[in-house]
Amino acid sequence: MSCVSAPMRVWRPLRRMLLPARCLLCGAPGDADRDLCAACAAELPRNAACCARCAIPLPAPAALCGACQRRPPPWDAAWAPFRYAWPLDHLVTRFKFGGNLAAGRTLAMLWAAAAAPAPLPACLVPVPLHAQRLRTRGYNQALELAQPLARALGLPLAPRALRRVRATGAQSELGAVARRRNVRGAFAAADAQLPAHVAVLDDVATTGATLAECARVLKRAGVARVEVWTLARAAAP
Repeated sequence: MSCVSAPMRVWRPLRRMLLPARCLLCGAPGDADRDLCAACAAELPRNAACCARCAIPLPAPAALCGACQRRPPPWDAAWAPFRYAWPLDHLVTRFKFGGNLAAGRTLAMLWAAAAAPAPLPACLVPVPLHAQRLRTRGYNQALELAQPLARALGLPLAPRALRRVRATGAQSELGAVARRRNVRGAFAAADAQLPAHVAVLDDVATTGATLAECARVLKRAGVARVEVWTLARAAAP
């Protein structure tokens, strides 16, 4: 039995007629109600071979990459269905820094269509923005991606499981060591009891500094298994 309301069943085909989907990358007609054509979708860099622990792209799949063998991250597993490379990086930049919510919807649809790892966590925890950054940007890109993914997987969303207690500079402007220092002590866990298995969700993992700090905070709060889920994973610097 469909859970889509009657007005939505009427509106969706009407919207496609009035506002047909157009590819955000090349301008061609969109495919399957997405603002992305089939040709551009085929060019998206899939993260098929990666480290199971940190999701960094590798020549062949591995349980642990060299970096994780030397210094395992504080989380237990990672999932990133895409690599942070052209043309996906262009869509992420337009969404995250350009305020293009159509790009965000397209990215969310791509993520929801990917095969999630099993077993699923008890809930998804989007990485929070500080109130100051949220006022400036107007939305939390992690939350915008997490909402449709949670619906697609039938998982609860826990947007208040973590809170950002300290404003930090932009991670994109810092090196690996500076990124770790930048987010140290920036997060706190909710007072309420959290499930034993959660996934922290963000748009892109580069060095993993933000996700590592979130994982440490959740582990200290009693979470037994913390996974990190990101739409994309950057290659090793």
